[in-house]
Amino acid sequence: MVTAAMVAVVAIVAVVVLYLVYRGGSTAPDSAASGSGYPHVAGEPSVGAPAPAFTLNSGDGRPVSLNDYRGRTVLLYFQEGLSCQPCWDQIRDLEQNQSALRAAGVDAVVSITTDPATLIGRKAADERLTTPILSDPDLAVSRAYDANKYGMMGDMRDGHTFVLVGPDGTIQWRADYGGAPDYTMFLPTDKMLADLNTERIQ
Repeated sequence: MVTAAMVAVVAIVAVVVLYLVYRGGSTAPDSAASGSGYPHVAGEPSVGAPAPAFTLNSGDGRPVSLNDYRGRTVLLYFQEGLSCQPCWDQIRDLEQNQSALRAAGVDAVVSITTDPATLIGRKAADERLTTPILSDPDLAVSRAYDANKYGMMGDMRDGHTFVLVGPDGTIQWRADYGGAPDYTMFLPTDKMLADLNTERIQ
């Protein structure tokens, strides 16, 4: 026979369970706020290592060197190129969030991919992008940064790698987002900055 005491106990247990479920749901955003929630790894060369030097042709035909950014903090964005529209959307999102990048201490963004410079230039013009996009057709720079291990196309193209190089040429932060099995090809700039601000070492 069900007594009033048993009903009260069941009601109390139900309230406690509901509270715990609610509390768990309400704390999830707080824990996710400390990072992007997007899975990533940090490949080699890693934080604290000298960033490999390079000089590559940009889409507008001019050579661009990492040394051109000495004394500034530059975010290198390795991406899959012409076949990856989300990668171009990523560049657009970075351009639209320049104030947030500056607030995070990022002075400049440079993108690197493996397509020919002329085709990159045409695509950038079509997309109305102003970010320097550099051509690395033989993957020499991509391999130096080990950025061609995280994409859907195997090691023949880059994945979705961000490398933050400090004013002294040292890597301050790195995140490789494009690896299997999720193959993240776009993440909002604020999510990327959440990881940068959490993981960066100066």
